[in-house]
Amino acid sequence: MNVRKAVIPAAGFGTRFLPATRTIPKVMIPVLDRPTIHFAVEEAAEAGIEQVILVVSRDHRATGDYFDHIPALDAFLKERGNEKLLEEMNKISDMVETVSVYQDEQRGLGHAVLMAKDAVGDEPFAVFLPDDIIWSESPTIGSMIEVFSEYEAPVIAVKEVPDEAVPNLGIVDPRPVSELVSEIVAMVEKPKLEDAPSNLAIIGRYVLTPDVFDALEEIQPGAIGELQLTDAIDVVRRTRRAYAYRFPGTHFDVGVPAGLLKASVYAALHRDDMAEDFRKWLNETSLA
Repeated sequence: MNVRKAVIPAAGFGTRFLPATRTIPKVMIPVLDRPTIHFAVEEAAEAGIEQVILVVSRDHRATGDYFDHIPALDAFLKERGNEKLLEEMNKISDMVETVSVYQDEQRGLGHAVLMAKDAVGDEPFAVFLPDDIIWSESPTIGSMIEVFSEYEAPVIAVKEVPDEAVPNLGIVDPRPVSELVSEIVAMVEKPKLEDAPSNLAIIGRYVLTPDVFDALEEIQPGAIGELQLTDAIDVVRRTRRAYAYRFPGTHFDVGVPAGLLKASVYAALHRDDMAEDFRKWLNETSLA
């Protein structure tokens, strides 16, 4: 089954990044020189997704504007003869079609995804959480779409996490079917460690079927009083199954300041234009 659309929830208040997020959307805070949402949209484009639906608040129009052409900037770069940088800016605007829908209430991830129902329509779709950046040889969501095509059922990205992280995450009970893929027997949001069925945590990549919207409209608020996407997927799972994909690659949670800093360091060490100088500075500087 072809997956043409992706939804990226991006309307949160970003309280962990206050005071920066008083005026700047959290997803626009950069890893080096690229906002975190850039990585999600880029991954979607690399996987062949044709349209990205950004779920934003009305105060955060900068998120959608980032992916538009900016004529004044284009003219300035062209006048200065900076064709290389102009080309890079055009790539951002041309890599995939983006549209914005609005979430006027902060009622959880499930509610954010539900706001994209009309834009998605009656077809399978991907969901990206921009708090999760995954560097790998091939786009993680592309591999998940392949799994989805094989099983025609929802697919969720998972990774092993330490015990102390389990109570803060969605956890799956897996039944392995291959090296990287497991059927999900059960799902639980933010369990106590002693109640957790595994240490496989849900990470912000999903490939979903459109019946998840019906489930989101039927479920009641769950953990912390919000509509939980995990609960809706669990409803769908009972009729058509669902699968967990243990993705390869390097993952960073950039939804917390320390994770954003680690991702920036990782990115710098893998950039041809700065890796050597930055590594030298790290070796020469003792900050601990």
